[in-house]
Amino acid sequence: MERTLGSSGITVSAVGLGCNNFGRKGTLTEGLAGTRRVLDAAIDHGITFLDTADMYGVPPTTSETLMGEALKGKRDEVVLATKWGHSAFPIPGTEAWGPKGAEGYIRRAVDDSLQRLQTDFIDLYQLHTPDPDTPIADTIAVLDDLVRAGKIRTYGHSNFSAAQIREAEAVETPNGFVTAQNEYSLLQREAEQEVLPAAAAAGLGFLPYFPLANGLLTGKYSRDERPSGSRLTDLKPQLLEDANWDALERYRAAVESWGITMLEATFGWLLGQRPVISVIAGATREEQIAGNAAAGRTELSDEQLEEISRIFA
Repeated sequence: MERTLGSSGITVSAVGLGCNNFGRKGTLTEGLAGTRRVLDAAIDHGITFLDTADMYGVPPTTSETLMGEALKGKRDEVVLATKWGHSAFPIPGTEAWGPKGAEGYIRRAVDDSLQRLQTDFIDLYQLHTPDPDTPIADTIAVLDDLVRAGKIRTYGHSNFSAAQIREAEAVETPNGFVTAQNEYSLLQREAEQEVLPAAAAAGLGFLPYFPLANGLLTGKYSRDERPSGSRLTDLKPQLLEDANWDALERYRAAVESWGITMLEATFGWLLGQRPVISVIAGATREEQIAGNAAAGRTELSDEQLEEISRIFA
């Protein structure tokens, strides 16, 4: 099942692969061998939309570098998205490049990403966070130049407010942003208030990040069971303590009565929300890839979508 990246005409898989775990210490995808196994499994299971960023990995840029190596000979099988310009994460060596939404920074950043990814073009180039020091029209003008030069096919943004989405949409441009990427899940629905309507009105495809709420919506955790060695148990135990277990238990009971898993229901619900086009989920193991791919094929009835929404209202 494929979707279109906004108005771009570029089709992507309904399930995407978040690549922030590539190069992350302590994971099976810390190095090239694990990264290659996960990417190969993704392609084999039809997950061909890959989303990374220059800041991903330890040290930053490691994810792009590993992907460049692992995708040799397979570039034409995937739609490659990356990001630049996160305001809170400086990339070593970029300190003198100026504002992250300005021409000087963008041109250096895209060339570095192209080199690390070992590709001639990036399918979707995304501004990771808004740049308050650069007018959005200036940023768009540079991105339009990169489209004309063939370095990127299209561009998107991440973490924009509804007002910022509307401001960008008002800029006259032959291209324009085609996607918005913000946090959105059953446990974090703030985007429904203003961001999703603004994205839909602007004709953007929406890409939710943290769609599984750090794993709380996978069914792997319960009020009394926290698998040892898992990321939440070891690194983010407070999220387990603060979780809405009453709603999660009602959710589990509902989906089990329908004969599906929480993972399947979560993907099905997200893909049933307008204007979501692809659910980007991270993975460090091949079996996670297989599970996500299968879950992305889940189709829920209108009644099931409404019941899930009510549980987490």
